[in-house]
Amino acid sequence: MELLATVFFALAILHTFSVKRFAHWAHRYPSGSVMENMLHFLAEAEVVFGLWAAALFLGVAALRGSIHDAVSYIEGLNFTEAKFVFVVMVVAATRPIVRLAEAGIARTASLLPWGESTSFYVTSLILGPLLGSLITEPAAMTLLALVLKKRYFNRGISIRFAYATLGLLFVNVSIGGTLTHFAAPPVLMVAAKWNWDLSYMFLKFGWRAAASCAISAVLVTIAFRKELAAITAEPDTSQAIPVWLTAVHLFFLALVVGFAHHPDVFFGIFVLFLGVATATSEFQEPLKLREGLLVGFFLSGLVTLGSLQAYWLKPLIQSMSGSSLYFGATALTAITDNAALTYLGSLVDGISTELKYALVAGAVTGGGLTVIANAPNPAGAGILQDSAVFRGEGISPMGLFLGALMPTIVAILMFWILH
Repeated sequence: MELLATVFFALAILHTFSVKRFAHWAHRYPSGSVMENMLHFLAEAEVVFGLWAAALFLGVAALRGSIHDAVSYIEGLNFTEAKFVFVVMVVAATRPIVRLAEAGIARTASLLPWGESTSFYVTSLILGPLLGSLITEPAAMTLLALVLKKRYFNRGISIRFAYATLGLLFVNVSIGGTLTHFAAPPVLMVAAKWNWDLSYMFLKFGWRAAASCAISAVLVTIAFRKELAAITAEPDTSQAIPVWLTAVHLFFLALVVGFAHHPDVFFGIFVLFLGVATATSEFQEPLKLREGLLVGFFLSGLVTLGSLQAYWLKPLIQSMSGSSLYFGATALTAITDNAALTYLGSLVDGISTELKYALVAGAVTGGGLTVIANAPNPAGAGILQDSAVFRGEGISPMGLFLGALMPTIVAILMFWILH
């Protein structure tokens, strides 16, 4: 069963890197035809791991000769993270929350001496990812993706600038959640077992993350300063949001984050939230239920396939030391979720303090190289791939990798070279 899961896991990775090809093939068929719709479906990055997880389910049933064994395997997995990302993505993507985040970033950006578009860009990509240390990385990713889509990705920016921004966003969110011990999935997997508290996280990771986010954001801003200067802000003509409604939404978001490890509780909170959103529909936009469900499906598939990779990942982690573990974790994160990687590392007995740091630092450093590297990435990709700049063809894995390369190098400098 483990071998079958590894084969399907490898095929899912290949499929993920081929989604743009499926989108190109879809254009060869008549609009609305079965083949066009099927190929567009296969071109959805969020669908990939769920599809191959379904294939694994059928494969387990065939190997064991019983559907019961396949059901037992699925029921034995922990899908809390996938459920949480779905719920927090929908709640954080509502108009009151997004408007509040945008207003906060704009107010801070107004203190900078540059133009409005440039100041907002650099501020959002420094402060936004660090906000993930409080409201969790998935919520921060959702907020930033929506704001960046509106202000930049739908405003005719170049494809090169788009991928540079996407890579910067993914890397900064991956490292930006490390100021605390409860917001970044790869940190959550080990914090309790290794006794990492708030002070430890800030002294070991937090200030490095803040410096890395700032340096990378400034470098990208300088590189594309002419494009940024040419973008003019659009006047906001939408209806004002009552203060009380924004406060209610913040209250629901805080409750969801507070009960992040208790799906039965935060789903109950989510149902209540849906009632409030429906009752106040005049101040809302359509909820991101489809996008949230697709991201949840993606992460569920990743859990289903990834949980059977311990037989080769765990010995590999045990065989590494020092720099090899740091850079190995950075590379491995690109092909498997970084939270799964740190979880497997936590199972290794007798690992030293230095190796613990190397594992987690490497995992968050590589969290922006691919869509599957960090749990919040599919949420950002799901929102931004429909923007005008990508013209409905989806996000190129190679484009993302190249866009994330510079911020990743900066993170390596801060988390390891200077360490």
